[in-house]
Amino acid sequence: METRELRYFVAVAEELHFGRAARRLGIAQPPLSRAIRQLERRLGAALLHRTSRTVTLTEAGSVLLVEGRAALEAVDAAERRTRRAALSPAGGPGLVLVTKAGASGELLAELLDAYAAQPGAVPVEVILCGPAEQGRLLREGRADVALLHSPFDSTAGFHTEELHTESQVAVLPAGHPLTARSHLRMADVTGLPGLPLPRWPGPDGTYPPGTGPKVRDQAQLLQLVALGRACAVSPESCRAQLHGDLAAVPVLDAPAVTTMIAWPPQSRSRAVADLVRTATHLS
Repeated sequence: METRELRYFVAVAEELHFGRAARRLGIAQPPLSRAIRQLERRLGAALLHRTSRTVTLTEAGSVLLVEGRAALEAVDAAERRTRRAALSPAGGPGLVLVTKAGASGELLAELLDAYAAQPGAVPVEVILCGPAEQGRLLREGRADVALLHSPFDSTAGFHTEELHTESQVAVLPAGHPLTARSHLRMADVTGLPGLPLPRWPGPDGTYPPGTGPKVRDQAQLLQLVALGRACAVSPESCRAQLHGDLAAVPVLDAPAVTTMIAWPPQSRSRAVADLVRTATHLS
């Protein structure tokens, strides 16, 4: 199959309308229809059910949509990594590491310092992103490695090494009655009057329903907690970011958070391997 055919099919499969797919692709509808029919002949399978009013996916079409998206993501990622390598200085391409803003700050600093001290280390650019964005940037080829946090981030499709596991704490405004307790449970912080838990965006950028405030990073969340507009359950390491107007109390039944370093399985970069090795030696 050609990548052009895959792009055409994915557009039709997502729009379920040849006219809208053609406009999205910037081509006329007749060549788009011909390309899809040619793809079906080549595969020996019907990909779409067509009527005068509707277009729906066949079972084979549903499979190709999933596989086609993954294949196109891999092609686009390969192009981005190749272009980035070509634009790098003569000393060789550097690395791009992506991590969630406000997370694993101390571990990240230790990792960068330890890696920079290694013979043959290359420059590392750090991208700070919103929640659930690290995996997308890694898949798209915009980053070489990522720091992910289980159980919040998906590791599907990546190679990973566990670096650090920690418990979680409730972050509350200083002086709140619960801050006098030695520990809490999730039931204690769920539904607190005037202090709802925040809502984080999912991988598609949308927020789940609820009454809690919408947040995009840890700094924004901590400010809302200090203002008495929210509470939070965060990894123990967040204590380093807390000021006098905030307090943290251990939450015994909150799930442990594991920080992992992740990279694409097809990576053959010596620099990536060296960075991963340095990270595992720190853990």
